[in-house]
Amino acid sequence: MQKTEQPVVRVLSIAGSDSGGGAGIQADIKTITTLQGYAMTAITALTAQNTHGVDSILPVPPEFLRQQIHAVLNDLGTDAFKTGMVGGAAEIRVVAEEIQHYVSRFPDVPVVVDPVMVAKGGAALLAEEALDTLQNVLLPQATVITPNIPEAICLVKQDITTVNEMRQAARRLYNATGAAVVVKGGHLTDDTLVDVLFDGVNFSEFSDTRINTRHTHGTGCTLASALATRLAQGYSLFDAVHQARAYVRQAIVMAPGLGGGAGPLWHQVAFMR
Repeated sequence: MQKTEQPVVRVLSIAGSDSGGGAGIQADIKTITTLQGYAMTAITALTAQNTHGVDSILPVPPEFLRQQIHAVLNDLGTDAFKTGMVGGAAEIRVVAEEIQHYVSRFPDVPVVVDPVMVAKGGAALLAEEALDTLQNVLLPQATVITPNIPEAICLVKQDITTVNEMRQAARRLYNATGAAVVVKGGHLTDDTLVDVLFDGVNFSEFSDTRINTRHTHGTGCTLASALATRLAQGYSLFDAVHQARAYVRQAIVMAPGLGGGAGPLWHQVAFMR
């Protein structure tokens, strides 16, 4: 695999740009860099947003998205993919095609898919007509999928109000895609926050005391890019999830308190390998 010849692991994030800097490409770059990876990007859309929500979205033309991915992979290569907000059906197909082509040559490269559908402020980030394409074309390319509870509900068409129902959803998603699944439990209201990992054989539960804060903008993007970086660095899936969660938690604790809404994390926390 290419990464054995590189002094630092390379992670390609394919996601939208957040003008407020808390989520999307900006969060991914900060996360990957803090965790000692080399961040590369292909931008799927430009967004005008801040801690209060998304004001506007400008999609990138599918062919230009393809050109960005080509430019990175044809020269720099990558040791992991992370995808976030991917836009419409055409953009999703481009991303899936390019990942499939690269992974066919480098099958050990992990693919972390964060199936972003709704922003923290409630704005829809994935058009309804693109959902089938996401489920049938991109998710089967994934090594691991990281939905939050609203996204998991949308993908499996079942209510999720308990940890047991999170486990059921994770198994259903695995059966549909062949990818490991991390269902994030932050949208449940219990004092203990539980995330569920299903790798196709075993369930693992990761739990922490909930942090009482509004500064959680970009937590999903941050977790997925941290997970991709740790997988690229050779961690097992279990250990990569554990490390990614610990990093996100520390970044929440150290959040700088910016903005009047759901504020960003502090991605530059001291967190070494």
